[in-house]
Amino acid sequence: MAKQEDDRPLYEKVWFKRTYQRVMDTFILLLLLLLLSYRLFSSNNFTIPWILAFICESWFTFTWIITLTTKWTPAVTITHPNRLLQRVPELPRVDLFVATADPVLEPPIITANTVLSLLAHYYPTNKLACYVSDDGCSPLTFYALVEASKFAQFWVPFCKKYKIQLRAPFSYFSSVATIDSEHSPEFKQEWSRMKDMYDNLILKIQDVTRKQIPLQLDGEFAVFSNTERRNHPTIIKVILENKDGVSDGLPHLVYVSREKKPHQTHNYKAGAMNVLTRVSGLMTNAPFMLNVDCDMVVNNPKIVLHAMCILLDPKGGKEVAFVQCFQQFYDGIKDDPFGNQWVAAFEYIIRGMAGLQGPHYSGTNAFHRRNVMYGLYPEEIEIGRKGKLGEKKLLTQQFGSSKEFVKSADRALDWKTDFHNDTSPSDCIETAIQVAGCEYECGTCWGEKIGWLYGSITEDVATGLNIHRRGWRSECCTPDQIAFTGCAPRGLLSTMVQQKRWATGLTEVFFGKHSPLTGMIFGKIQFRAALSYFWITHWGLRSVFEVCYAVLPAYCIITNTNIFPKGPGLWIPIALLVIYSVHTLLEYLKIGLSIRHWWNNQRMTIITTTTAWFIGFLSAMLKLAGISDTVFEITQKEFSSSDADEKYTDAGRFTFDESPAFVVGTTILLVQLAAILIRFLRLQQSHSGNGCGIGELISSTYVVVCYFPYLKGLFGSGKYGIPVSTICKSAILAFVFVHFCRK
Repeated sequence: MAKQEDDRPLYEKVWFKRTYQRVMDTFILLLLLLLLSYRLFSSNNFTIPWILAFICESWFTFTWIITLTTKWTPAVTITHPNRLLQRVPELPRVDLFVATADPVLEPPIITANTVLSLLAHYYPTNKLACYVSDDGCSPLTFYALVEASKFAQFWVPFCKKYKIQLRAPFSYFSSVATIDSEHSPEFKQEWSRMKDMYDNLILKIQDVTRKQIPLQLDGEFAVFSNTERRNHPTIIKVILENKDGVSDGLPHLVYVSREKKPHQTHNYKAGAMNVLTRVSGLMTNAPFMLNVDCDMVVNNPKIVLHAMCILLDPKGGKEVAFVQCFQQFYDGIKDDPFGNQWVAAFEYIIRGMAGLQGPHYSGTNAFHRRNVMYGLYPEEIEIGRKGKLGEKKLLTQQFGSSKEFVKSADRALDWKTDFHNDTSPSDCIETAIQVAGCEYECGTCWGEKIGWLYGSITEDVATGLNIHRRGWRSECCTPDQIAFTGCAPRGLLSTMVQQKRWATGLTEVFFGKHSPLTGMIFGKIQFRAALSYFWITHWGLRSVFEVCYAVLPAYCIITNTNIFPKGPGLWIPIALLVIYSVHTLLEYLKIGLSIRHWWNNQRMTIITTTTAWFIGFLSAMLKLAGISDTVFEITQKEFSSSDADEKYTDAGRFTFDESPAFVVGTTILLVQLAAILIRFLRLQQSHSGNGCGIGELISSTYVVVCYFPYLKGLFGSGKYGIPVSTICKSAILAFVFVHFCRK
C-alpha cells in the first residue's frame, strides 16, 4: 500500500473536450471559407476594394484557424502538495526575482507589498532568497525595502502563526478591514498591532516618495548620492540575511541595481533578469527561480509547493522547463472597460496552449529551472551536460570571465536539486558587483543562447519560444486559490502604452530569428504549438489588415463601390457577424462574465488593434529597417485597495492625450463619419455598375459604435476630451483620404 502511494504522481494533467465550442468554431470557419469562395467566383472580383477585402478576409481566416487549433484541446493541471511534503523531505531552494524600473510609475509601496508577500511564503525560509532588481537606481525603492524588511520581522511570523491566506499586507487589510468578535483576544491584539505597524509603514514610504520628508543620502544611502538613472555603478545591498539557515526565520532579501552607462545597451527587462540570474547564482544558486513583476503579489501562500509538484514529479516533471501561473488582477475595474484583464483569453486560449506543448512564458508569475535558462537541452539530462560543457574554457566563453560564477553555473548544470551553497550572500557582494557590470556580457552567450533573450522588448515570448524550440514543455499551474494577483492598467492611456509595447515587441519576434516558424522548422516546436505562438506574435501584423478592413467600407461609400455581396450573398457576412457575436457572448457568459464585459472586450479589441497595435507595428518596422530604435515604455501601476472603483474617479472613463495612437483612432472615426454623412446627403459619385449597399453602411456604422468613446471625446473637455492638436491632425488625414477617394 505504501509503495502504491509513493507511485502516485505529484501532479496530473487532464484534457477535456468542449464539444459545443468545437462545433461553433468549425462552423464559423466554414462561413469564412464560404465568404472567400464567394469572392473568388464572383463576377465582381477585379475591383481593387474587392481584392483588398479578399486579402484581409484571408488573413482573418488564417487567424481563426490559429485560434481554433489553439482552443481545440484544453487542459488543466491538478497538483498535490500533500504528496510532495510526504515524499520530498528536503525541499529544493527557490530564488525569487522582483523587477521594478521606475519609482514614479511603479510606486515603492507596491514593490514593498510584493516583497512582503514573497517573504511570507508557506515554504522553509532557509530555502528562499528574494532578489529585487531596481533598474531605476532609486534610493526611494531601497528605502521602501529597508522599511519593509523591518516590518517583515513581525508580519511573516504573524501570517504563519495564524495561517493568513492573503500575505500582501494591503490585500489582507483591505479584505479584512475589521475583526470579528469570534477571534481570540490574542489575535485581536496582534491584528491591531500589525494594522498600526503597516499604516505606519505606508506613511513612512509615502512621505518620502512624495518628498514631504527629504531622504538623507548618508549611511547606507550614501551610494545613491551621485547616481543618475542611466549612469551609475552597480549597487548591491543585502538587506536581510538568514545566516544561521533556520527554517522559521526570514529569507534573504537582496537589493540589486545593475551598472549603467550612457550610450551602453542595457536590453531592458531581459538584461535586468540576466543580472539577477548571475547575482543569485553566486549567492544562493537555487535550482529553481520564480520571477514576478513588482505589482504581482502572492495570493496563494502555497504556490511554490504547487509549482514544485510539477517540477519535481519523477515522471513528467523532467520534461517541464517552466511553470506559468495566470496573470489575474486584484484591482480590475468592473466589466473590464479597457479590455486588459484577459479573463476569457486565459480561460480559452492559454488553457488550449496548456494542452499542447505548454503555455507561453508571459514575463511574470513563472517558475524556471535554472539549468534550462543556462541553455540545457532535454536530451542532455540523460547523456550528461558535463561531457559537453566540462571544459572550463568553454564555460568561460559562454558564461563570462568570473571564475566563481562559472563554478556555480557548472554545478547548476548538473541537474541536481539538492546541492547546498556554502557561501552567504554578504560574502559574495564583490564578485556579484563584477557580474552585474554592464560590460560583463560582452563576448558571452548571455541574451543569445543563455538566460532571457535580447532583441525584443517582449523578452518573455522570445525566451519562451527559445525554450520550447529546444524541445522542452511548460505547464500551467492553476490551483483553486489564485496564485498571484496584480495591477491592471486603470485607464486608457496606460492600456495604450502597454498594448503598443506588446505589439512592437511581438512584431520583432514574428519577423526575427526566434519566430515560431523558424522554431518549428529548425527546432522542436510542435506544429500546433507553433500555430498557438502565431496567435500571439502576429498581433502587430494583424493590425494592418484590421485598419485596411475598417476603412474599406468608408471608401466604398464615398466612391459608391462595394466590397460586400448583394442579394442572397449578403447573408454570408451577416450570418458570420451574428453567429460569431453570439458564440463569443456565450463563451463569456459560461465563465461568469457579463454581457457588458463581453461588449467592452469586443469594442476594445477593435480599438486597440487599429490604434495601439498599428502604431506598435510601424515602430517595429522602423526598427527592423534600421531607421530608429524602439523605446521601452513602462506601464503605470497604481496603489489601490479593494474598493478602488469608488475611490478612483477615472475608473472606466476614457482619457486622451496627444499620442499617435489617438491620431489613428480619431482619423478612422472621422473617415467613417464623413462617409456616412456623404451617404445620407447623397453626395456619392454616380456609378454605372454595382454601387455601395447596406453591407458597407452596416460595417461603417459598426466601427462608429465601437469608437463611440472617441466620438464622446470629440466633444469632451480636459483629459476626457481628445486634444485639439490630435483632432486637427486627424481632420487633415481624413480630409486627404476623402479627397483622394472622390478624386
